Amino acid sequence: MRQNNPQNWTIVSFLLLAILAIISLLIGRANFAFSEFLPSSPKYEAALLVLLEVRLPRTLFAILCGAALAVSGAALQGHLRNPLADAGVLGISSFASLGAIIAIYFGLSSLAFWVLPAMAIVFAWLSMALLLLIVGRDVTAIYFILAGVLLSTISGALMTLALNFAPNPYAIAEIINWQIGSFSEVSMREVALTAPFIVIGLLILAQNAKSLDALSLGEETAQSFGLNLQKSRRNLILGVGLLVGAVTSISGVIGFVGLIVPHIVRPWVGSVPSRILLPSALLGACLTLAADILVRLVWFGNELKIGVIMAIIGAPFFLHLLVQMRKTGGK
Repeated sequence: MRQNNPQNWTIVSFLLLAILAIISLLIGRANFAFSEFLPSSPKYEAALLVLLEVRLPRTLFAILCGAALAVSGAALQGHLRNPLADAGVLGISSFASLGAIIAIYFGLSSLAFWVLPAMAIVFAWLSMALLLLIVGRDVTAIYFILAGVLLSTISGALMTLALNFAPNPYAIAEIINWQIGSFSEVSMREVALTAPFIVIGLLILAQNAKSLDALSLGEETAQSFGLNLQKSRRNLILGVGLLVGAVTSISGVIGFVGLIVPHIVRPWVGSVPSRILLPSALLGACLTLAADILVRLVWFGNELKIGVIMAIIGAPFFLHLLVQMRKTGGK
């Protein structure tokens, strides 16, 4: 496919995001006509309350979540030179969720408002360190997938143990809902809590963009150009850990965003990693926001979880990538 100007792609993605944000603010289970959001309407106060307390934080967090997961996926794929790299596939999201569940299960989250995201972030860092330790210098896709399966299995076993010893059915329900992934309970307090972590993570990965460009030529070539590989890897762990941990601490595990979005962006803006990050952030925000709008429109008595929607979309996409890699000899 012919590559378009990245600026054009960015503008289109930004306009699409703005349209989706307006739609997200206007729709929900409580139906209000546009005129009812005007001060002259008798339902103005109720409409404004729903808008500010329910729809606005949900919209903002969906945008932050999509941008964070998409950029983390693009950075992982660029650094590891692996088209299947994603926080969900590699077990990073599962470990972050495990950290959050431990904070809830042992009551640590009641100590201070920042403990929950901090635990999720620390466990995301831990999973990335374990992943790089297990795989070593081998960048073959299959080794990363197997290492991700191992980490997901470990975190899944520990979360099952937490379920087994949960003190009451309410704790079991909370842990299960956490594993599925949802934006339904997000408040402005949680948006304000996680936004600084996400912004810092995005800035770290943006500053690491040129290192990703160098690594696309191979580690030895990048080091010959003066790249500090250890510093680049440390920045990757810090940035991705902040993004995935902060998002997962609020929404639970939402998979495949970081896998899908960079593959959609590349044919349009090129394969240079530094050119993919910003378009990925915008398109990732569009994807999660569109999915969240969909779960509010499709009603089955209980709200469909966004984690389920992303799994339905992402699993066939992942299978398609595996088939393509098999056809090209694993490349």
